[in-house]
Amino acid sequence: MKTPKARILVVEDDAAIQKGLCDVLIFNGYATQGVTDGGQGLREALAGGYDLVLLDVMLPTMDGFAICKQLRRDKPAQAIIMLTAKGSEDDVITGFKAGADDYVCKPFSLRELMVRVEAVLRRSGKSLGEEQIQYKDMTFDGKNLRAQRGDQIQELTRREMDILVYLHRHQERIVSRKELLTQVWHYADAEIETRTVDIHMLKLRKKISALDATSTLIETVRGEGYRWSI
Repeated sequence: MKTPKARILVVEDDAAIQKGLCDVLIFNGYATQGVTDGGQGLREALAGGYDLVLLDVMLPTMDGFAICKQLRRDKPAQAIIMLTAKGSEDDVITGFKAGADDYVCKPFSLRELMVRVEAVLRRSGKSLGEEQIQYKDMTFDGKNLRAQRGDQIQELTRREMDILVYLHRHQERIVSRKELLTQVWHYADAEIETRTVDIHMLKLRKKISALDATSTLIETVRGEGYRWSI
């Protein structure tokens, strides 16, 4: 008998969708557990030792955003993908702010789901580094996940720090969105349609701007990607 590739908790209140997700994951070699209630899902996620949590937003007793925030606080390394019927940018940003590693908007294809599941599991616990980066009078601290300029401090997520580290390491050239998806997000299929990079860049730039409104640390090269401003 083969050992499952990973253990995945599916927190989804629609019984048909939950069963379909579990069946697909089992077919692809994962061990799964399904939960329909938000509060129960949080308790199971905290106690169960899962490699990944697939988390719906609209749930009874406790919504997915609240669960995600508590999971991220109590289990910082937990891999989380949000499942949401809300495809607007504001809802996606809310999911990322809550601590989600990625999101999938319903309805989604099985290919898209598996690409995202495999990518999050590959990069889980594999950050680019805990180094410290100095840019002019700003310091980006990978160990404590914060950006600082004088007495001003902005908290960073691990993904935001990974973006900064990757751009800094390759500051001599333009880095495409596709490259960021493969090297920072670890997507095996970078052709998949996603606004993940753009949304993370938007959040990161707002934090940098809060420290220095004149900063052009991350330049956008239209049609090409991003470049660290030297």
